[in-house]
Amino acid sequence: MKEMNNTERYTDKEWEELASIFSDEKGEPMDLLNRFITDDTHKTREQWKELRAMQTEKEINVDNAWNKVHSRMNEKGLKTNKGTSRILIMRSNLLRIAAVALILLSVGSAVVYMNNSGYLSKKITFTTGNDQKNFIVSLPDGSKIILNRNSEFSYRANFGKHGRDVKLTGEAFFEISPDVTKPFIIDAGKANVKVVGTSFNVITKNTESAVEVYVKTGKVVLSDKSGSQSLTLNPEYVGKLDAKTSGKSLNSDPNYLSWNTGLLVYNGQKLDVVFNDLKRVYNMDIVADDKGILENTWTSPINNQSQETIIRLICASFNLSFTKDGNVYHLSGK
Repeated sequence: MKEMNNTERYTDKEWEELASIFSDEKGEPMDLLNRFITDDTHKTREQWKELRAMQTEKEINVDNAWNKVHSRMNEKGLKTNKGTSRILIMRSNLLRIAAVALILLSVGSAVVYMNNSGYLSKKITFTTGNDQKNFIVSLPDGSKIILNRNSEFSYRANFGKHGRDVKLTGEAFFEISPDVTKPFIIDAGKANVKVVGTSFNVITKNTESAVEVYVKTGKVVLSDKSGSQSLTLNPEYVGKLDAKTSGKSLNSDPNYLSWNTGLLVYNGQKLDVVFNDLKRVYNMDIVADDKGILENTWTSPINNQSQETIIRLICASFNLSFTKDGNVYHLSGK
């Protein structure tokens, strides 16, 4: 006789009772719970408790979150209206998937996931895509991280208990809450960034393939993995470090943090400089079919305008025309 699968082992009422048990909303009917534990190969109850114990930035409204989950499933055709609505997924995984869904709903639009070793490792990762910038990650100690496009940031759920260690790939601006007993340490790939309480920008790989740090407030220590090279950076300094060299200098770029603010200011810079900034801040690819166009200078501010508005302002200022090929703007004289 064919063995009954997990979907058929429990009634809807039993699934509701199990969810209530795991949420500490009711006592434990031992017969039902023991039967579930015997059948369950995913350690659902342990993982549910691990998730509930995690520190989260916002209290999760379970009822509201489930309403959103059900609504989305309905839109995607994952529910039917024949008799009692049934979610068309393996119900042996239901609670496990639901717990992850609640976490996803609580953190916003960037991608957040647990690493492959499962919930017990509690490593939380945020990633941003090509069209996504200024995504804010709030840490349990009150620190705030703002991610640029195509970046990845991760930390463990026990962050702050024994240390404040995080990892960054890409670019982000940090506003770190002071704690002299627990320095904030960023693994930036080729280098580590160590602070107590300050605000600063980190690029894990700039055009020279070096780790780059700009300090807005406070003091930052940038060092290589071996500790043989180390830079102490004060406000308005930019430090760069790779495997062979290190150095620091006062920042001379007024638009260094424009990827975050959206404001670009100029005082006679050539268009090739402007176009490089527009690529970094607004994700605009602009190509001058006539290289002489790049010799023109620009003095007007650009402040969170649309790509279409920006390209038309440039064309009107220098009597140019443009065509768009995919995501690339081509400029030529009229």
